[in-house]
Amino acid sequence: MLHLRLIVPADLTDVVVEQLAATPGVVHLVRGLGSAVQPDGEVVLCDVARESANEVIERLQDHGIHRRGAIMVEAIELVVSNQAEAAEASAPGEGANALVWEQLEARTRDEATLTASFLVFMAVAATIAAIGILLDSPILVIGAMVVGPDYGPIAALSVALVRRRGGHAFTALRTLAAGVLFAALVALVATLLFRLTSIAPEGYDIGERQLTAFIAHPDAMAAVVAVLAGVVGMLSLTQARSGALIGVLVSVTTLPAIGNMGAAAAFGSWSDVGGAAAQ
Repeated sequence: MLHLRLIVPADLTDVVVEQLAATPGVVHLVRGLGSAVQPDGEVVLCDVARESANEVIERLQDHGIHRRGAIMVEAIELVVSNQAEAAEASAPGEGANALVWEQLEARTRDEATLTASFLVFMAVAATIAAIGILLDSPILVIGAMVVGPDYGPIAALSVALVRRRGGHAFTALRTLAAGVLFAALVALVATLLFRLTSIAPEGYDIGERQLTAFIAHPDAMAAVVAVLAGVVGMLSLTQARSGALIGVLVSVTTLPAIGNMGAAAAFGSWSDVGGAAAQ
């Protein structure tokens, strides 16, 4: 279930409370805790089954509660209540499958912000991937996938497009583009330094990299894996299954491809740069 803490304008409190009381899936409705100061209004609490959360939040937004007051949503780990069980039973659908759009948008929006830490993670992951490719080490490539934060803005971009949030889509796309360019540049500079210090391999021969050569040579199977990983990734976000999300990160070869772009450019292998970019 979800816990809703509302600040409702005084002239809307009666209507909102009546609608909440009449909505299937709403329980533990509390009123009369006192008045809020900023913004002005009355504090109203309730618990809502996940299946009913979208309907409840949309009705509150129709009343303008999010403009004149506030809507705060918290996840509840445990509820011991017969009334709560009855409320979940009365709500349509299954809680495990329920998607709360506002919650998903808020989560992905946070992941789409361009920050210094995001760029650092991207650069480090791409450099690790470049080293893994030069050494033909799948372990290092997988490590780069796990470290990389690139799935956050990808998911945010997808959600923003579905929800028709132009501003959020632009923010996610800008973050993704900046991260890709910065990470590829860092991987290029790092590989050049490796060559100057003679710690990199002498050549960049695709024939000697049987375990990681696929990164620069995408095919139909790569597209299938990308689609399947995207599906599981979004399901893991909506259901907060971190284990599944880690599996998605290991399945997606975006970060290794970015690292490969930098490494291949350092050796002048432009065909591999194009292949990695296509990946």
